[in-house]
Amino acid sequence: MSTYLQLLKETGTRRSEALNLKWVDIDFRAKTVRVTPLKGGNPRVLKISDKLIGILNDLKRRNTSEKVFSYKNAFYLQKTFEKQRKRAARKLGNSRILRIHFHTFRHWKATMEYHKTKDILHVMQLLGHKNIKNTLIYTQLVSFNDDEYICKVAKTLEEATQLIEAGFEYVTDMNGYKLFRKRK
Repeated sequence: MSTYLQLLKETGTRRSEALNLKWVDIDFRAKTVRVTPLKGGNPRVLKISDKLIGILNDLKRRNTSEKVFSYKNAFYLQKTFEKQRKRAARKLGNSRILRIHFHTFRHWKATMEYHKTKDILHVMQLLGHKNIKNTLIYTQLVSFNDDEYICKVAKTLEEATQLIEAGFEYVTDMNGYKLFRKRK
């Protein structure tokens, strides 16, 4: 279950897409998952983390055409999740955990990707939507204090190159120095 939830969190796939994932769909070298849509969406290839690669490697597999997750069907997957979610909510004394559903991960991924990129078309592609209106439903346009930056100064070409490679953007020149910034 933890592997399944990690996959939902990292990829934003629909629960049925994740449940029907086969070993042949995972490229362990390129660290990608090929998602085949079931709901009229677009097929896509999504990056996954080293963490997810590691826990996928720990799962049992017999052949590449076999499904990654061995739940008999979506009903059993759902019941297992509800049981574990209820246990976690009780153990942590946090009833808000009971409001988490499989689809919550899809909404979370869409919101985080939009916050990171400010590119709704990227989010649309990530979710596999054909219509931007569907993507707008998933993306919560919330304020993340976008005006907070880390600022750096470059005195040499080498320092400027390092800052750009670290994700900083050039802002201006001031007193012979180059100023860069990156969102916190």
